[in-house]
Amino acid sequence: MDVLWMAPLLLVPLLMWTSSTFVFYFKKCFYVAWMMLLALFAIPLCILKSGGRDVENMRIIRSLVRHVKYFLGLRFEVSGWERLQTEGPYVIISNHQSSLDVLGLMEILPDRCTMIAKKELVYAGTVGLICWLGGIVFINRKKTSDAKSVMTDAAKTMLDEQIRLWVFPEGTRNQKGGLLPFKKGAFHLAVQAQVPIIPIVFSSYSNFYLRKEKQFKSGTIRLKILPKIETKGMTSDDISALADQSFNLMRSAFHQISNNTFQLSHYLARAQQDTGLSDPEVLSS
Repeated sequence: MDVLWMAPLLLVPLLMWTSSTFVFYFKKCFYVAWMMLLALFAIPLCILKSGGRDVENMRIIRSLVRHVKYFLGLRFEVSGWERLQTEGPYVIISNHQSSLDVLGLMEILPDRCTMIAKKELVYAGTVGLICWLGGIVFINRKKTSDAKSVMTDAAKTMLDEQIRLWVFPEGTRNQKGGLLPFKKGAFHLAVQAQVPIIPIVFSSYSNFYLRKEKQFKSGTIRLKILPKIETKGMTSDDISALADQSFNLMRSAFHQISNNTFQLSHYLARAQQDTGLSDPEVLSS
């Protein structure tokens, strides 16, 4: 009986070693379950600290989530940190590849910053509740009139409460090796509030995370924080040009840092083959 009870425990490390598909599902399930557990722990802390919904709760969420990357074998390399030291409110825009973006977001999230997210997220159990407590702004992507109304209110809140908002202008996850055309909501928000836009680019996850191929290996994610784009004096007539400018800057940065990441991964893989070493931390140190 003891042997039968131990069999599943022995099977898990064996499958982790031999099956990339098992690793993919194991990491995905662990990620979701652990985030929900962290949210359950964070909920009473946020209520005790702020009494309810408050952007200051993002400090608690940020501190609780930052360790998750180690469990998944991920590392972050950030350039342009100083560009987030801008005073006052601003809009952050970034590309969106998967739910793993949350880890990069929490890695560099500035104080008094929250996000704009799809309305469906609020129903995601403990994660939905902690998002609400963190002041996340929820929009209904299917109703344009509702989304515009929320953005108008968000612009007023940004100025009244001196907060920053993080937006994914592609509007949905994208792992096709580039950026999807930007929706205009983030740019309407920035122009209406007359606050700067700070673009942030995540490198491609394709060297370690492939959803269709069911691969989820260890890897390095590069985050590049680009110079801010001022919107003072702009009107609604400038929004299309502003969106195009931001898209072109971010697309260029995406290809640059993604190519560098791919070259580094290729070099490390070759070095492992040539030396017989298997620890990427040793090879990259």
